[in-house]
Amino acid sequence: MQIAIDVAGFSPADADELRRAMSAKRSAERMEALKGRLFRGMAARGVTPDVAEEVFDKLKGFADFGFPESHAFSFAYLVYASAWLKVHHPEAFYAALLAAQPMGFYSPASLVEDARRRGVVVERAQINASGVQAEVHADDGELYVQLGLAPIRGIGEETAQRIVAERERAPFADIGDVARRCALSTPQLEALATAGAFAAFTPARRGAIWEAGAHAGERARRHGGFTQGVLPLQIGTRAPELPEMDAVAEAVADVWATGVSPDSYPTQFVRPRLQGLGVVRAGEMAAVENKTRVRVAGVVTHRQRPATARGVTFLALEDETGLVNVICPAGVWARYRKVARTSPALIVRGMVEHADGVSNLLAETLTALPLKVASVSRDFR
Repeated sequence: MQIAIDVAGFSPADADELRRAMSAKRSAERMEALKGRLFRGMAARGVTPDVAEEVFDKLKGFADFGFPESHAFSFAYLVYASAWLKVHHPEAFYAALLAAQPMGFYSPASLVEDARRRGVVVERAQINASGVQAEVHADDGELYVQLGLAPIRGIGEETAQRIVAERERAPFADIGDVARRCALSTPQLEALATAGAFAAFTPARRGAIWEAGAHAGERARRHGGFTQGVLPLQIGTRAPELPEMDAVAEAVADVWATGVSPDSYPTQFVRPRLQGLGVVRAGEMAAVENKTRVRVAGVVTHRQRPATARGVTFLALEDETGLVNVICPAGVWARYRKVARTSPALIVRGMVEHADGVSNLLAETLTALPLKVASVSRDFR
C-alpha cells in the first residue's frame, strides 16, 4: 500500500483497493485491472517504463504469497509475545487466557495445570474476592491467579456481575447474606458451594453445600409467604456434622462446578496403579532413550481429525507432569478405533521418537484408562 502511495500517487483509498485485490481469490485479474492506473501514476512521477514494469511484477509476485506470509508473521509475533509474557509475567498470562474462554487450543483445565507446573499459584473462586473472570491478585507482594465467578456452573457473566456489584456495596457476611442480597437460585448457590466459593464462611465443602441448600430453601419459603417474617431466617440453616471431603471428592466437586481443579490432576489419583504397570510420566519422556518402547498414560486433551493424507491421527495426553504427543498410524487407529475415539483417558504403548528437542510417542496399542475424576477432550476437525 505504501509503495502504491509513494511511487504511483495512489490515495489511501486507492491503495486499500490494491490491498483487497492482492488478497482476493482472483487477485491476478484484479491486479491487471489496476495495472494501467499504477503505470500512469508512476510515469507522472518520472518512473521509467522498465522500472515500472519491475515494480508491478514485484507487486504481482507478492500477491501470490503475501497472504500466507502475513499470517506467518502474525503467528510468529503472537508466539514471541506470548512466550515473553509467559516468562516475565506468568500470572497475567494465565489469568488473561482463562478470562478469555472459550478460546484457543488448550482447555482451562490444561491451562491451570500448566500454570501449576510452572509455579504459578491458582486459587479457587471466592465469593468475597473473585472478579467476574480470572484476575491477578497479590498477597504480601506475591502474585497469584484468582479464578472468576462466571465460569462456575449456572452462574455466567450476568449473574457474576450482579454478585460483584452487590459485594462492592458491602462484603458478604455469610452464605445466607449472599442468598438474600443476590437472589440466587438453589442450583446457583449449591454450585458456588460445590466450587468452594464459600470457604471463608464454611471451610468444609459438604457443610457449605448443605447450608447453601438450606438458605436457598429458606429464601424460597420466605418469598412464598410461608414464614411471613415470624420465624428467624437462620433457623435450620446451620450444617450438621458431616464427613470431610477427601482429595478425590474435592477434585470431583471442582471439576463438576468449574471444569478445573486448581490443586490436583486426575492422573495423580491413579498413579500407584500406573507405577505398577511401569508407565512413564510425561515429564520423564525427554530422558528416555530414543527408539525405546514405553507405556505412557494421561487424559486425552486433544484428538486432531481428520487424519493426514497417510491416515495418521494425532493425540495429546496430559498427566500431572506434562503433555505427550502421540502419533497414531492408520492401522493402530483402525484397530483401536472405539477406544481411541471415546476414551477420556488412555494408556498408550509405543516407541519414543526424539526430534528437534520434541519427544513423541509412535503408538502401537491403546487401552482405556478409568479415572476417578471426569475429563473431556477437545476434538478438532
